[in-house]
Amino acid sequence: MNKIVMITGATSGIGLGCARKFAENGDKLILTGRKEQLLEEIRQELTSKGTEVLTLTFDVRDREAATRCVNSLPEEWRDIDVLVNNAGLALGLEPEYEGSFEDWETMIDTNIKGLLTMTRLIVPGMVARNRGHIINVGSVAGDAAYANGNVYCATKSAVKTITDGLRIDVASSAVRVTNLKPGLVETNFSNTRFHGDTERAANVYKGIKPLTGDDIADVAVYAANAPAHVQIAEVLILATHQGSGSVIVRK
Repeated sequence: MNKIVMITGATSGIGLGCARKFAENGDKLILTGRKEQLLEEIRQELTSKGTEVLTLTFDVRDREAATRCVNSLPEEWRDIDVLVNNAGLALGLEPEYEGSFEDWETMIDTNIKGLLTMTRLIVPGMVARNRGHIINVGSVAGDAAYANGNVYCATKSAVKTITDGLRIDVASSAVRVTNLKPGLVETNFSNTRFHGDTERAANVYKGIKPLTGDDIADVAVYAANAPAHVQIAEVLILATHQGSGSVIVRK
């Protein structure tokens, strides 16, 4: 049965990969992001291939805007089957004692509070219908801190704990909860982390074949389409030459 899938942060990277992979699966998509023009371009791309797409432009950090957009959904789009909480970012790679207050606030407000906002807005409907699936995009960084990762790692550790807690809270229903934990994925992630320093961002992926957004999307689609009695609780996805969040063998 085709699903209604909502994906936050859908304009690039893992979010865009999820949009394209769920579209290939025949699902209807609600795509959210901060950049209206990019959302429209993706909508046109996918609708030209036969996918039904609705776009919502807002920043997950803005609870009022998120609430307003979710409440504006047409009746036929309200019964969301899959929520992919993908919106997130890393900013800066400095020792904790030299970090930027602004970077910390942006990461916490996006990676933790934004995810909680979307969960609070969407999951009550899933519980009431006794069906649904929340897929949170965490990170290998949530398993253990790495040098200069401090606050970013803490936010992804929070995603793991929040995801585990939600899974416990909905266990009496048929709602499923998944935490995806990617390792090194080549997206605009590093460019964002280094505030647009393209050369420094490119060095992150030198000497290793990293994962792609599509690789993570494949796992998301698999989890969403597992038999109803199967809950893929957590998946760690690493590049072949990555051993952990801090161990990368470059050739």
